[in-house]
Amino acid sequence: MFSLFASLTQMFSSSRAAAPAEAGISPARALMESADALAGLDPHQAEELRLAASAWLSVAR
Repeated sequence: MFSLFASLTQMFSSSRAAAPAEAGISPARALMESADALAGLDPHQAEELRLAASAWLSVAR
């Protein structure tokens, strides 16, 4: 669970320093892209990122 919060914190802190072209990427999309990248390396963390993206989408609506 800590790794999920660490990933979210890292994503939000890096999104502030992102290039203008990347500024339009939603946090849910960034989480899903990170999950896809981790799918073969750490399936458990990839699932946590997918759950976080789903939670973000349910709060954003």
